[in-house]
Amino acid sequence: MKLSAYKGFTLLELVLVMVVICTMLGIAAPSLQGFFASRRTQDTVSQIITMTRHARSQAIIEGRVYRLNVDTDEGSYQLTVMDQGSFRELFNELGRTFLVPDGTEIELEKDGEDASQQYIDFFQNGSTEPSTIRLIDRRGDIYEIICASPTEQYFSVIKEE
Repeated sequence: MKLSAYKGFTLLELVLVMVVICTMLGIAAPSLQGFFASRRTQDTVSQIITMTRHARSQAIIEGRVYRLNVDTDEGSYQLTVMDQGSFRELFNELGRTFLVPDGTEIELEKDGEDASQQYIDFFQNGSTEPSTIRLIDRRGDIYEIICASPTEQYFSVIKEE
């Protein structure tokens, strides 16, 4: 039994395989871009829900009012705490200003007389202001973070367009 003197692949075969792989990636890349943008918006929804739960529990534990500030013009949100009659930023990771992903809009809709205010308060007794935070991504998918009554926790709903 005689073995061939040539083992492995030729340079031409390797280049041809690379061309096929690059072509397939070039075709798939635009569709993956929307996936990653949507994923970033979903991560933002999870982060906002985490902040609301943290604010509620800390308000109860510390006996102070916590506030989730939403800036719809800047596309940002931040958690603050009442300290000596005014709100100040927290000195931890949740106290920094977060930005929504590029191409995503954030809206805050509140019930009642304070509907024009761009924040949600979390009180010492565990209650909060019923409201809806809405994130709309560049594909038109709508993510809602809802609290229907003062005693409920926030939860998310996705409405794909």
